[in-house]
Order: sequence, then C-alpha cells, then structure tokens
Amino acid sequence: MKALIIDDERKARSVLRIVIEENCPSITQINEADDLLSGIALIKEKQPDLVFLDIEMPEYFGLEIFDFLERDAYTFQLVFVTAHDEYALEAFKLNAVDYILKPTKPCQLIAAVDKAIGQMGNTQMVQKLDELKKSFKQPQFKKVALPYDTGIKFVNFDELVLLEADGMYTKITTTHKKSWTVSKPLKHFSELLYNQKIFFKPHRSFLINLNHIGEYIKKDGGYIVMDNGQTVSLSPLKKEDFLALIAQL
Repeated sequence: MKALIIDDERKARSVLRIVIEENCPSITQINEADDLLSGIALIKEKQPDLVFLDIEMPEYFGLEIFDFLERDAYTFQLVFVTAHDEYALEAFKLNAVDYILKPTKPCQLIAAVDKAIGQMGNTQMVQKLDELKKSFKQPQFKKVALPYDTGIKFVNFDELVLLEADGMYTKITTTHKKSWTVSKPLKHFSELLYNQKIFFKPHRSFLINLNHIGEYIKKDGGYIVMDNGQTVSLSPLKKEDFLALIAQL
C-alpha cells in the first residue's frame, strides 16, 4: 500500500514517517510533500492509497484539497493529522472524518490505517469533507453525520428526536419520521452531543432532544412521551435533573 504525507513541517513529516515504518508493515511506499499543491501533484503522479494531510499549512488549508483535485480522481483514503484544539476536533467527530493528533501515537496511527484499509474503494470522503468545511465556517456546529449501508446522512441537531441504544448499535429517530440504525453505541453520541444543551439522557438506553418532548407522565414512576408518540423511560436517578430542566422550559 502506498502512502503520502502532506505537511509543511519537516520534523512532523519525519516523525510520522518513522511511526508508519515501525508500525504499519502494510504501507510499503511513503512519499512526502511540504505544501498542498505539491501534494496534489504527487497524488496525480503516485496515486497513493492513503493520504495523511495536515489541516493547517501556509498558503492553502488542508480542507481545500478537492478544490484542486477532480472529484472523480479521488481514489484514496484521507486521514487528517492535526494539532488543533478541542473545538476543531469536535468538527472532525461530528462529520465522521478520520484524524490523528500531533505528536502521532502508534496506537492512533494503527487504528487509522486499519480503518482506512477497511474502507478502500469507499468514496464518501468528498461528502464528508464538504460538511466539514461548512462546520469550520459556522460559529456553532449544527449537524451530525450518521453513516449507514449506502452512504452518510447529515442531520441537523434540531431534527434529532430520540436516540435509543440497541447493543453496540444506536437507533436514531428524526422529525421526518425516519429512523436509522448506525453501528455506533449510544455512548458515542452521548459524548459527541455532550455540549449541546438541548440533549438529555433520561435513562442509560436513551438520549432525547428536549425540544421534542410532548408530555411527562407521573404514573408508573414517571416516563416521557416524545412529540412523535414514542415513550422513553426515566431513571429514578435522573428524575430530579429532568424535572429541574423542564421547569426552565
């Protein structure tokens, strides 16, 4: 497998190359570029299977890669290498874009490479990247990426009604009366949406949008009815927090 590192910092390229050579025997060829345009030229020439791309470089931003590359020429998996802050990392997570942090740790690199190998031939990165670029331009993230069998659905936070645990999967219901089962546990979405105050976890199996609560029923220990008629269990440990929240609505 061929890899390409695009990063303006020579030391960062060298460190990543060493970590790749020591931990990823499936990568047999590594090329380097010190800016985005040089990287684009090498992509066309070398046709790498995997591109490690620094997000912030002089002159051109890493997210601009497809402004210079024909979309039908996208035949590689893309992993961002970044030293960005928590706010930027949330954007990567929300849009299901792979990234590793500087300085690169072997465990992160191995996981990213293994995932890339499993997704070879999948061209959804163009769609993901478009949404990621929009996220960086917005003062607050408003969408979450929901991968499914034939693609990725990008859903506005306010369209999410209910997220329900189903083992290592999560069933997601939206205001459009559509639902998706995605191969992520509820814990993933609970952590992802933690800072979004409109979401509340009334029970270990549910995460709800407070804007779509239809009714609170006191009997049987108390439970919640959403706008769409779905009922949600309310844990005794969360009851006090829930009643305090709805008192503010």
